Amino acid sequence: MTLLYGLPRATSDLDVLLIAPREQRAPLLELGIRGGALHRKHKIYLDYVAVAKVPEDYEDRLTEMFPGVYQHLRICALDPYDLALSKLERNIQRDRDDVKHLAHSIPLDLKILKERYEKELRWQLGNPEREDLTLRLWTEMIEEERGGSAGRGKP
Repeated sequence: MTLLYGLPRATSDLDVLLIAPREQRAPLLELGIRGGALHRKHKIYLDYVAVAKVPEDYEDRLTEMFPGVYQHLRICALDPYDLALSKLERNIQRDRDDVKHLAHSIPLDLKILKERYEKELRWQLGNPEREDLTLRLWTEMIEEERGGSAGRGKP
């Protein structure tokens, strides 16, 4: 979020959704864990996101961040809608702040956000009724912020 979407909050980890054969995941994660070789050398570590749900076709919308820089590694970022929806279940204050940032900086189209939720994510969730409510609250939060900022002369 910091590099691609301009989030001002600093982070020292990199959340990872591994797109690799199962047998190759463990060695990759071992290199990148907190305290591992990557962390010791470059002061960054991988935080494997095993529990976050992402919309079904997210791989089709990934953005490669540094094409051609690494010979054996591709670093890709979730599209802003997929990124926002990946934060839906946890819904802590930091997640809500991140979604507000995306809504303002992109800006997010709430119709696309809702459609992607309904078609690609809702069926994966353990408690979809709770997440329906969370998405409604997020939508209201974004609309309120947009309405409030419009009244102060900001875009």
